[in-house]
Amino acid sequence: MPDRGPPHPCPMLRRADWTPLAGEWEFALDPAGAWAAPWQVAWDRTIRVPFAPETAASGVGDAGFYKACWYRRTIPSAAVPAGRRLLLHFGAVDHEATVWANGRLVARHEGGYTPFTADVTEAAAAGELEVVVRAGDDPHDLAKPRGKQDWQLHPHSIWYPRTTGIWQMVWLEPVPATRLGRVRWTPTLDRWEVALEACLSGLPRDDLRLRVVLSAGPLLLADDTYKVVSNEVYRRIALSDPGIEDYRNELLWSPERPTLIHAHLQLLDDAGGVADEVWSYTALRSIAVQGDRFVLNGRPLALRLVLDQGYWPQTGQTPPDDAALRRDVELAKAMGFNGVRKHQKIEDPRYLYWADVLGLLVWEEMPSAYRFTSASVERLTREWQAVIERDRSHPCVVAWVPFNESWGVPDLPDSPAQRHYVQALYHLTKTLDPTRPVVGNDGWESVATDVIGIHDYDDRLAEIARRYGAEETVARLFRKERPGGRMLVLGDPAAHPNHPVVLTEFGGIAYSPEDRTWGYSRAATAGEFADRYAKLLAVVRSLPVLAGFCYTQFADTYQEANGLLFADRTPKVPLADIARATRGPATAQEYEAEQTWREELMRRQRRP
Repeated sequence: MPDRGPPHPCPMLRRADWTPLAGEWEFALDPAGAWAAPWQVAWDRTIRVPFAPETAASGVGDAGFYKACWYRRTIPSAAVPAGRRLLLHFGAVDHEATVWANGRLVARHEGGYTPFTADVTEAAAAGELEVVVRAGDDPHDLAKPRGKQDWQLHPHSIWYPRTTGIWQMVWLEPVPATRLGRVRWTPTLDRWEVALEACLSGLPRDDLRLRVVLSAGPLLLADDTYKVVSNEVYRRIALSDPGIEDYRNELLWSPERPTLIHAHLQLLDDAGGVADEVWSYTALRSIAVQGDRFVLNGRPLALRLVLDQGYWPQTGQTPPDDAALRRDVELAKAMGFNGVRKHQKIEDPRYLYWADVLGLLVWEEMPSAYRFTSASVERLTREWQAVIERDRSHPCVVAWVPFNESWGVPDLPDSPAQRHYVQALYHLTKTLDPTRPVVGNDGWESVATDVIGIHDYDDRLAEIARRYGAEETVARLFRKERPGGRMLVLGDPAAHPNHPVVLTEFGGIAYSPEDRTWGYSRAATAGEFADRYAKLLAVVRSLPVLAGFCYTQFADTYQEANGLLFADRTPKVPLADIARATRGPATAQEYEAEQTWREELMRRQRRP
């Protein structure tokens, strides 16, 4: 089903009838978090939803400290016909949300990065619907998942402005009383099949069947109907294997050929009537770790990732529009990358949609809490499970990262409790989704992982070549080397003998006409920036111990000027030059020149 009007905010479960609630809402700041009910609020301004009040695009632009804020909007005509329900959906509200509809409490939700839904049918029975939302978000609370949101008044170092309240889409959706509530897809390439899990919501019925039509372009792959038993359908849909590899490859999803399988699902009653109808999609692809390589569709894949923070100058964590999300995916591919590591942010589902459509791998990383307490463990674990549930059907997502750089577990080497926590989330993630690699703690101090992620911002090319290019590199790395001053693995290094090693943060070369910016190293001119990037990437690409890399970073982000693009997504040097350095030389002459330069670098390294 093509989107009619605005793009659907939930691309994995789309219905034809829905109403976006973006635009002007009444608004009030509650600095002390003193108001407890809607009738206490002094409404004194408006805000443009879904932009956070800290951003210029919201029309508020208040980046100060406040523990809560309030929203109100009236929908003049919201009643639904008998036998149907009216759902109010929120993409994300940071951090705690309480929702009233016509004075009735209809929802509470905790977790700033995950969606939730309120049934407002009874409240809307009179026709007019007044929605009030209280968003609670203590700016000083370090025991909740908050990612890169600064706890100081002004952004410093690598921390950015806070995000409070509604920051993703809000929409109304009339639905049948019995409906498809969850659709989950799991491809299995070695059996050439797609597993479907469909669960019903609302009133239970025992007279329904589920029709599933799968197609790839004009090719019909399946048209099956299943009896709904106990409000669920769990089926493995076997596809016709074309056998010949050329034909097989046409149906497989990859960055080079992102073939999607479109799904049309109908709930049918005994009379053949359509009780509910949704559109979704999946893809045939497999992701695995084999020995020291990352493997896509049974073939080793060299990862070329870029670190992406997912912020925009005027809109913060919220994209300016859907076109901006598509443009970010296109820019990453245009710069020669085959994937991104979304850093300390759970991205809008529309980004994942465009990564699915255009072919871009995504490493999904949980925003960190920064204190290790029972509350932080409970909050992060609960929200991480909701993240996996939301995004596990997206073909583009190829790795889960529950922890980054020991944030939230600062005493990992010395604290058995913190090590058990990381190990527990690693195994919980593998339990919820056994089909993808899990990077237990990206950067250093690995205690449970499928991939060794290393963060190393050393700007000495000869040292990078030495550290990762010598004989018996892996054993020596784990035993002696400490990039960033941290041990790479905890416990017995022999427990990680064949894990893929990925340089998941490096570079960070800053270039900006402004002086008051931050980076790991600095280039004075665009030419110097291009030259340093090309030479650094030439070294990193040449290191056989690495299964891939992730360069820091995609775009400048507030005071951080170490992007390949400026904050407005203008390239700092021509995209073609960036792509050539990212991918490597395309011609024999370029290859020979790079080899000569690299050999000279290694000779200099060996000199006493």
